[in-house]
Amino acid sequence: MKIYNCIKDFKPIHNAVVTVGTFDGVHLGHQAIFNTMRREADVIGGETVVITFYPHPRIVLGLDSENLKFINTQEKKINRLEEAGIDHLIIVPFTKEFARISSEEFINELVLEKINPKVIVIGFDHHFGKDRGGSFEMLSKMGRKKGFNVLKVDAQYENDVPVSSTKIRKLLNSGAVLAANNFLGYEYSITGKVVKGKSIGRDIGFPTANIDVADEFKLIAAVGVYACRVAYMGRIYKGMCNIGYRPTIDHGDLTIEVHIFDFDQQIYGEEITIIFVDRMRDERKFNSLTELSDQLTKDKEHALKLLS
Repeated sequence: MKIYNCIKDFKPIHNAVVTVGTFDGVHLGHQAIFNTMRREADVIGGETVVITFYPHPRIVLGLDSENLKFINTQEKKINRLEEAGIDHLIIVPFTKEFARISSEEFINELVLEKINPKVIVIGFDHHFGKDRGGSFEMLSKMGRKKGFNVLKVDAQYENDVPVSSTKIRKLLNSGAVLAANNFLGYEYSITGKVVKGKSIGRDIGFPTANIDVADEFKLIAAVGVYACRVAYMGRIYKGMCNIGYRPTIDHGDLTIEVHIFDFDQQIYGEEITIIFVDRMRDERKFNSLTELSDQLTKDKEHALKLLS
């Protein structure tokens, strides 16, 4: 996948198939759009082009940015778009000045002039441009005049519920990672660097890697204990993760710590990815470290069953 950090750097291609959006989750709904794009490109001998924005428009415009969290970091979103088979990714720098551009100006002066698409594909409820004025109807009208086709992809459903990034965020915020994963089409994950903790886990037979997540806008799933896998140095390990405040031993800040099964390496300062499979229980306070250790033994047995 070729990546452009400015739309002006893009050199027009033959029979471009284009879509526009933020695509935070790169979930099943987005994947349906990308699948449609690839099929169209194959039919007309073209290539796929995704236009997205960075930073996220809501951050720039201050629209509830204090509570705004994303399913994927920018780096992870790019990786997932590449996995989806996209040929070209244009990352448009989003500014307050850019936000004042009307949907018609955006299509005419950027998309048509710089890319010259043969087909534009959008989701069933997608709106874009100033005041979200851009729509399927507006694009279809422009397409008839300018000579490009517009395709609308219907909503995708999981258990009779339409897939959306908003729904997935709500599921993750409640700890329902298994349901969220079904909507995503892949497993939710958190990547961070391993930092020093208090080593209490090691003292009770369950050493943990505490991770620091650099991206302040990364969505962290609800407090609780999870069965997970851990990606490190090209290998995948089984494990269990606790997101919470460690009430038995500590009442400090929120921590993310993972016990990696059959693993005994010093990895401080290294980057790992925790891949969440299912939530096992709430975080709770135990009367002693012995009681905590006994529960962790049960948690490990439960996690191994889920991960098998």
